[in-house]
Amino acid sequence: MATPPRPDPQTPGSAPGSGSGSSSAPDVLARRSPGDHERNHEPEHDEMGQLEHAAQSLAPAVGPWSDTLGRAGSRAAQSLLVAAVVVGLIWILLRVKIVVIAVMVALILASAVAPVVKWLERRGWSNLLATLTAFLGILLLLGGIVTGIVFTIRSEWDTLTSQASSGWNELRRLLESTPLPVDTASVDAAVRRASEFVTSGSFAGSALSGLSAAASFVTGLVLMIVILFFFLKDGEKMWNFTLRWFHGERRAKLAESADRGAQVLGGYVRGTAFVALIDAVFIGAALLILGVPLAVPLAVLVFVTAFIPVVGATIAGIVAALVALVTNGPVVALIVVGWIIVVNQIEGNILQPVIMGRTLSLHALVVLLALTVGTLIGGIFGAILAVPYTAVAWAVIQVWSDRYQVGDDPVLGPDPLSPKDRVAAKATMAERWKYQRMRLQQVGGNRLGATRRDAARARPDSGDADAEDPAEKL
Repeated sequence: MATPPRPDPQTPGSAPGSGSGSSSAPDVLARRSPGDHERNHEPEHDEMGQLEHAAQSLAPAVGPWSDTLGRAGSRAAQSLLVAAVVVGLIWILLRVKIVVIAVMVALILASAVAPVVKWLERRGWSNLLATLTAFLGILLLLGGIVTGIVFTIRSEWDTLTSQASSGWNELRRLLESTPLPVDTASVDAAVRRASEFVTSGSFAGSALSGLSAAASFVTGLVLMIVILFFFLKDGEKMWNFTLRWFHGERRAKLAESADRGAQVLGGYVRGTAFVALIDAVFIGAALLILGVPLAVPLAVLVFVTAFIPVVGATIAGIVAALVALVTNGPVVALIVVGWIIVVNQIEGNILQPVIMGRTLSLHALVVLLALTVGTLIGGIFGAILAVPYTAVAWAVIQVWSDRYQVGDDPVLGPDPLSPKDRVAAKATMAERWKYQRMRLQQVGGNRLGATRRDAARARPDSGDADAEDPAEKL
């Protein structure tokens, strides 16, 4: 008796006439049953190939975007979209630059003064009284500096103008006596054009724009003062409010980022202020001894420019040397330049390593690039704030990223990052215990705007845990 021919196996749902080579994913997966490896004599790589073919048959066709060039194009489009979002955010921040600068200045000042507030609170002072004391102290300090500059310039302005005129004539005679090809007539013409500009209507328009800039400065100053007060008074409450939106590892990393950022900003401001004070005292004393006019304002200029790394000391030295040159002659100017170089060497080799330590932990090239970008974006305030906030960004990156491989490498060699520069080495034992408790902490309390059902579920001893909230029926 002839055996009837066995029909070809068809995949459920497959079209008639489809061959066995067009197996779908369910068919391939169905054939991979337990014990199938005992009955199936095909190699394992053939089954993997069938699975890959089945997955590709289920995937929709993506056309020209499936090849290498298409994937590169999609990545380029994504990169352009991200760049457009970043540029848009920067444009929005530049529109409200006054607010951004006020917040950043207030934050860096609060980071420097906050330890004083906490020290007073540990001594039994109330939060409000400690905040007011620290707040008024820093305002009196800044106000005294500005007032001293203004009154000193007003008192010595007549002397400065007369000595500058005689000094300029002496400089002209020296230039004419030297073999250098200096055209004094062109210099005199430039001075004359500058005088005509001062007396013209264009200078009046520039003065009006200067008044507008002054009004913006006053607005930002008042806003910064208000923000500084609330940062000192309610800074911990604000950060407590922010952390309650997160839990577990994210809460711990956010808390550590804030602690390391405050540590960097506070240490940078306090250390730089102390070093700048020493520079201002030594340079100001030398200017007073040499009889250079505006010695006190120039010393204050040295103090302010010390907050601008790399180029701050150079700017202050150039201004002081120019004033000494036009008022006291080239010999005194050379003495001033030599003394400023000595003070800067003492600062860079002795004061900075001892006082500042490894607060910034940034390479000199990174400092220079951050300074340049900050100056282009925010002017003088950008130059002052760019470097410390770049250091804060580097500290935050170390908190959130674990991809960096620390230690010496057998192929790459020594680790360029010193163990003292790592964020993990700058946390105290109390802070590490706090972060660990945040990681292990179970989420407690109710959600913001929680219903009565949520509140009942949060209490295991409640008998109406499954009771419906009437508000949920609406």
